[in-house]
Amino acid sequence: MADILYTFEGKVYVNLTNACPCRCKFCIRNNGDSVGEASTLWFSAHMPSFEEVRAAVDAWDFSGYDKEVVFCGYGEPTCAYDTLLQTAAYLKEKGMRLRLNTNGLSDLINKKPTVDELCRYIDTFSVSLNAPTAEKYNALCAPAFGEASFDAMLRFAEACKKNGADVRFSVVDVISEEDIAACKSLANDMGIPLRVRTYTE
Repeated sequence: MADILYTFEGKVYVNLTNACPCRCKFCIRNNGDSVGEASTLWFSAHMPSFEEVRAAVDAWDFSGYDKEVVFCGYGEPTCAYDTLLQTAAYLKEKGMRLRLNTNGLSDLINKKPTVDELCRYIDTFSVSLNAPTAEKYNALCAPAFGEASFDAMLRFAEACKKNGADVRFSVVDVISEEDIAACKSLANDMGIPLRVRTYTE
């Protein structure tokens, strides 16, 4: 079975699922089986249940690591929505700060508003903006939900902000400098910070 918990750059990450509605051209999953200290992040048989995740958490020695735990693996964490919420609640009981790295399509994935529930547990949201327009987003990320995806992602980020969460956008520097500048302008208009991530093979 794939690693459920793994480390990367001094933080503990939680890998809940390999499912994702996007097929981003720059996705790190295209480059190998793992990142950081993980052996593999691909689940061969089934996605982990909450009981399996809880057992992995209980077996993990968190001493020496940053107290912020990050939900991010080889899939979109909100595709495992119930397990995500249960795990987040369990980690909160242990005094952890929580960050969710997400494509922001949770409402479309789960066919309901999800921000209020997520904000009960998640302290920080890193939302993948990826492109400055819906047309360019669709070409780069190939979302399963088509044209509705870009606006849904923006609404998700805005709702997180309104709930008082720490929210930031991210883009990867595979897009043009012009598009990065346009993303910065969009993020500034929404009052949400933008992080430009360096693409690594």
